[in-house]
Amino acid sequence: MRPSKRAPDEMRPVTLERGVVRYAEGSCMVTFGETKVLCAASLEERGPGWLRGTGKGWVTAEYAMLPRATHERTRREVTSGKPSGRTQEIQRLIGRSLRAVVDLHAIGERQIVVDCDVIQADGGTRTAAITGAWVALHECFAWMMKRSIISVNPLRDHVAAVSCGIHQGKPVIDLDYAEDSAAETDANFVITGKGGLVEVQGTAEGAPFSEEELMGLLRLAKTGIAGLVEKQKQAIA
Repeated sequence: MRPSKRAPDEMRPVTLERGVVRYAEGSCMVTFGETKVLCAASLEERGPGWLRGTGKGWVTAEYAMLPRATHERTRREVTSGKPSGRTQEIQRLIGRSLRAVVDLHAIGERQIVVDCDVIQADGGTRTAAITGAWVALHECFAWMMKRSIISVNPLRDHVAAVSCGIHQGKPVIDLDYAEDSAAETDANFVITGKGGLVEVQGTAEGAPFSEEELMGLLRLAKTGIAGLVEKQKQAIA
C-alpha cells in the first residue's frame, strides 16, 4: 500500500489555474497534491545577445524554492550569491522542455522567461513546474497575439512531466515526498502531447533496475502525461 493510499497508477489531485498574477503576460498556479508551484511568464523585447541578427527568439526558465516550502526553513539562494547545482539543473530542464515544443523563429528576436517558484514542496516540484510553465507560456503567447506582437502561436504541442518510481518493489506514478525519499528507483519523464520523449531522468537509489522495469515506468508515465495534457487543455479553454 502506498503511503497516500493511492493505486499504483493513480496521480495526486492536479489543478492548473491560469491568470493568477496580475502583471505577468502569462501565469499559472499548479498543484500536484500538496506540491504548489507558481509559474509566471514574462516577455522581454530583447533576446540573448548570442541570438542577435538570427531572427530567432528564446524561451528560458528560472526556478526557486521559497524558504518555508519545506518542513524546515531553507536559506534563500540569493544570500549565498549563486543558485545551487540542483536549482540550475531544474531550471535548465524546464527551459529545455518548453523549447522542445516552441517554434523559436515565430517569437522573433525576443525572450520569454518563465519563473517557477515553489510555494510548497511535497515531491515532484520539477514535474509540476514544467506542466504549469506550459500553461503560463501559452497565456503569454495568447497575450502577444492579441496585441499583434506575433501573428501565429509559436507552440507546436503540449508538454508535461511526471515522476515515476519503484516503491517497495512496485512501479508507481507521481511520487510524493514520503515515497520519493524511500523509493528504490526514481525517474522523471518529460513527454509531449503527441507522445514524444523530451527527457528521461532515471536513478537507482538502491539496486539497479531492469529494462523491463524502465518500460513499466514509461507506460505509467505516458498514461499520466495524457491526463495532464487534458488538464492543460481544460485550463486554457
